[in-house]
Amino acid sequence: MIKTDILIIGAGPTGLFTVFEAGLLKLKCHLIDALPQPGGQCSEIYPKKPIYDIPAYPEILAGDLTEKLLEQIASFQPGFTLGERAETIEKLEDDTFIVTTNKGTKHHAPVIAIAGGLGSFEPRKPPIPNIAEFENSGVEYIIRDPEIYRNKKVVIAGGGDSALDWAIFLTNVASEVSLVHRRNEFRGALDSVEKVQELKNAGKIKLITPAEVKEIHGKDHLTAVSIILNKDETIHLEADHFIPLFGLSPKLGPIGNWGLEIEKNAIKVNNALDYQTNIPGIYAIGDVNTYPGKLKLILCGFHEATLMCQSAYKRIYPNKKYVMKYTTVGGVEGFDGTKKEAPKAVVKKIE
Repeated sequence: MIKTDILIIGAGPTGLFTVFEAGLLKLKCHLIDALPQPGGQCSEIYPKKPIYDIPAYPEILAGDLTEKLLEQIASFQPGFTLGERAETIEKLEDDTFIVTTNKGTKHHAPVIAIAGGLGSFEPRKPPIPNIAEFENSGVEYIIRDPEIYRNKKVVIAGGGDSALDWAIFLTNVASEVSLVHRRNEFRGALDSVEKVQELKNAGKIKLITPAEVKEIHGKDHLTAVSIILNKDETIHLEADHFIPLFGLSPKLGPIGNWGLEIEKNAIKVNNALDYQTNIPGIYAIGDVNTYPGKLKLILCGFHEATLMCQSAYKRIYPNKKYVMKYTTVGGVEGFDGTKKEAPKAVVKKIE
């Protein structure tokens, strides 16, 4: 039985930052994640994707953000159960919880923080009949290593932030980048839309709208795609890689059966107070939750984690009064120069 103050389900950026905020309150954390390493989507799906909305970092790669967060929390010595999925939860008579993973590992804590991001997910695939035949030979739904596109002809389909961001990024990697979208309008950030337009004007991106990729061609590897333009014109484009970025289809998994109030595949929380769910002692923070005005941003997850930890402290120590101090005044153990090198996070490895 692994015992801790706050059991965090999900070791993505929000879950990792929760360790820091809890550590300032002298609360211990343990994290469960189905992935074999911390970082969530930032590590598993797009470690080389640049992120632009982290304070003090004009640009930081998703993988580097994970490394910085792990460095930030190392002195608080969190525990990790990796490669296991939180499966069941039991509430005890003393209002604490036991969470058991799919491999039988039990965790006991008075507070549960669900920071599972989008939950388990799979990419949304376009309805192209033979697309499965090329999934290991030219078709990718997730960009993990941009270097495989070095000096290649790349066709990206999609109209959201991922499609725009990767189209911009790959102009400095691929020999040719084409962006195909079924509408003339894009759903992504205005800055990204303007940047794509600038790159199109400079001849660095082929922007094809309104259009859809309807066929892909090749033998052992993708060689071309057929695009329907303006609903009646067909054009053929040479391509080494086709990357449809239509988002992810999220699923809460076993957490959806825990008696939590769910709305549109997300967990409803009380954002007016502390991001607690309908079950006292269970909180949901980051992309996994929903409330009026919710924004699915890493930055918002950090804010939610901060307030959640304050509430968790009051739940664990109802008779204690904690006086919040600025870290610039109180300092952070392990960061004030008086300690030796911070110990590395304790990880429970799963065979």
